[in-house]
Amino acid sequence: MINKHSLLSAFIFLLALYSYSQTKAKPIFKDGEAQIVEAFNTPEKWIRHDLFVETEFDTDGDGKLDRVHVDVTRPYQTDTEGLKLPVIYESSPYFAGVAPNVAGVFWNVKHELGEMAKERVHPEVTRLGKRPIISNSKIQKWVPRGYIVVHSSSPGTGLSQGSPTVGGDNESLAPKAVIDWLCGRAKAYTEPYGNEEVKAFWSTGKVGMTGTSYNGTIPLAAATTGVEGLEVIIPIAPNTSYYHYYRSNGLVRSPGGYLGEDIDVLYDYIHSGGEEPLIIGNSKKVNDSDIPKAFKNKRAYSNAMVRDSEMKNGMDRITGDYNKFWAGRDYLNDMAPMKAAMLMSHGFNDWNVMPEHSYRIYKKAKEMGLETAIYYHQYGHGGPPPVSMMNKWFTHYLHGVKNGIENEENKAWIVREEDKMESPTGYKDYPNPDAEFVTLYLTSGTPETGGLTTTKTSKQGKETIIDNYSFSGEALARAEITNHRLLYVTPKLKKDVHISGVAKITVKLASNKPAANLSVWLVSLPWNNGRKTKTTDNIITRGWADPQNYKSLTESKPLKPGKFYDVTFDLQPDDQIIEAGQQIGLMIFSSDKEYTLHPEPGTELTIDLDGTSLTLPVVGGLKL
Repeated sequence: MINKHSLLSAFIFLLALYSYSQTKAKPIFKDGEAQIVEAFNTPEKWIRHDLFVETEFDTDGDGKLDRVHVDVTRPYQTDTEGLKLPVIYESSPYFAGVAPNVAGVFWNVKHELGEMAKERVHPEVTRLGKRPIISNSKIQKWVPRGYIVVHSSSPGTGLSQGSPTVGGDNESLAPKAVIDWLCGRAKAYTEPYGNEEVKAFWSTGKVGMTGTSYNGTIPLAAATTGVEGLEVIIPIAPNTSYYHYYRSNGLVRSPGGYLGEDIDVLYDYIHSGGEEPLIIGNSKKVNDSDIPKAFKNKRAYSNAMVRDSEMKNGMDRITGDYNKFWAGRDYLNDMAPMKAAMLMSHGFNDWNVMPEHSYRIYKKAKEMGLETAIYYHQYGHGGPPPVSMMNKWFTHYLHGVKNGIENEENKAWIVREEDKMESPTGYKDYPNPDAEFVTLYLTSGTPETGGLTTTKTSKQGKETIIDNYSFSGEALARAEITNHRLLYVTPKLKKDVHISGVAKITVKLASNKPAANLSVWLVSLPWNNGRKTKTTDNIITRGWADPQNYKSLTESKPLKPGKFYDVTFDLQPDDQIIEAGQQIGLMIFSSDKEYTLHPEPGTELTIDLDGTSLTLPVVGGLKL
């Protein structure tokens, strides 16, 4: 016989269970975007803890697998209600502090090409931060929207073990290990040398990565491993090749704002880890007599093995050639396993991490058939896509919401010159599919200005530059008469000209010395130096090259004085509208005060105008 009392009790229990399930916090979506959920928007209740993920490498010499320091910020419902959420992950070498900017930390650039400067100063980093917090970045934006935010310090920084390698394999494998742990495939521990394990029971196994500059490089590095669970990356101004960051077409060329920086300088700048004594295997501290004096702690070991050996022998500030060392730090070479969707972001006037870094990866991702799009703005270093755009990408790839982001017709989003960052214009692709390559030729005019025209006129002769690094590029562009640059300008534009893509230049030149800098700026004239000057008003794009590498990027050869060479190279990618009434100017000079080495003034470069031309990608073509 059925017990009515039991049935009633069971009904009440099920009703209560149903009611409880209906009040459980969960992500909410509207218009294809994750919304702020008040139940998650409770910072005082967020669970914040740290742990150490075991990697597959040992780069600090202790004979044990390195562990990466990780912090986690998650809604309390992941504990109380069994809620599982996707992860937004940022990794960085900067979280635990950087080296002080002391005198002599950069390489001295005042010397002849092909010579090596004296040894520079090596500052020490004092590690900052206190457990369990590594960073507060991203948590206010994404935790309330139904994500868990994870940070990690890259190898050899903060409390992460290992050595910084600035683009070496361990900087790809470290975030891979963290993602493996988030997906249940790797181990993590409560302490750097302990055995108490930590499980990511709150993770759905769906991970997205983002960050700016070095923090934007690491998502790409992780993606090149093909790690399962990394569904989407949004790199912002990422350094995708350390050769392209510190060299340009064979030339030793500094990133903008950091004259004399090289890869070993960045190594010193980020090396906040390794302060603990060097302990090998399960032994106690190694006796002083058993190891070289330089290896008294992990930091000293890394300095000796990475900075003073691998980097010193590989970076080659003498020739600037592309070699095995640089190839191993070029993520374009590692993209074959990559599966993650990618929204790339960059500024066309970023002269620190220049726009070629993003374009070369975006182009390759398209060729591989990956789901990808690109956002470009007109400003300098950094600058994320609009929050709404990022939200839709994370919502689709991490929460599985069908918002159509992968099917959008426009794959390129470009902030036009007068628009705000959050209001980009959509285009089918970048470069603009309607762009046509237009070849421009030079007509004589030194020491004032020559012409730049679509009609080739022969027998224009030769014109000579006398190198002098003491004049800035801006000063040379504004000068009415000077023998330190050659300047060729179009007639005043009758209508707006939309440049979209990568300009290419061929310079036929001879030098009176075996080595010389070669710098090229494309400018909009007249130069605007007023109070309301915009970043797009003057410099359109620019590029640099070593004439010694006219045949090969991997093997430079001294120039024979007086002999002419054809030097062809790309300028930086751009998408800019030059207004009617302006003139487009091509400026050719030698040493660029803000970027190149500073040899003694006086080197002469002679340009054969008939053998020199500029190829410009113009939407709809160009008639002058």
